[in-house]
Amino acid sequence: MPNASLIAIFTTSFVVGLSGAMMPGPLLALNIGESARRGFWAGPILVAGHGIAEIILLVALVLGLGQFLEKSSVSSVIGLVGGLFLIWMGLSTLKRARREASLLGVNQKASAHPRVLVLSGALVSIANPFWIVWWATVGAAYVAWSLQQGAIGVVSFYSGHILSDLGWYSLISLVIVRGKRIVNDKVYRGLLIICGVTLLALGGYFITSGAVFLLGE
Repeated sequence: MPNASLIAIFTTSFVVGLSGAMMPGPLLALNIGESARRGFWAGPILVAGHGIAEIILLVALVLGLGQFLEKSSVSSVIGLVGGLFLIWMGLSTLKRARREASLLGVNQKASAHPRVLVLSGALVSIANPFWIVWWATVGAAYVAWSLQQGAIGVVSFYSGHILSDLGWYSLISLVIVRGKRIVNDKVYRGLLIICGVTLLALGGYFITSGAVFLLGE
């Protein structure tokens, strides 16, 4: 039976992770757009890619990368590169909104490429500098706490964290799919436009923030 510390690690990591997942961001914007395109499983598959990126970063933190990520120069470069990637994604989404008129047709066309979603989930996470900063601060603190319980502590932390992401983004996908009767082609294109503009805005903000930190050193 798990001890109190393991339960605390799992429970608090779930709550903290859920609070982060519920905040608007590039992964949420991508989840909304891709769920409308591809159906319910877009959410869980995106989270799979997101989770793979987080496992890699978690292992790096366990091995001592946290101090390196806290450097402002590293955060600046991540912001600049990540911002450019988000702008590219935003422009691609807006182009898709202009080109694709049929929600049904898009679903049929897009359903055969889940690996694209896995890769997108990983890349959009890596491109978000706030995700890096979260892991370099809150995540690093959780890793230090979890390691006091050994490997099972780290597993408890990651399990609670990723389940919060899976639960929230799956719920978003379900809401999008169940609402398809009212999500006609016009509403669908509107969603894509909103997602595209959101990605552009976030990309611009990340680039600006990265440049300010870089010039301020």
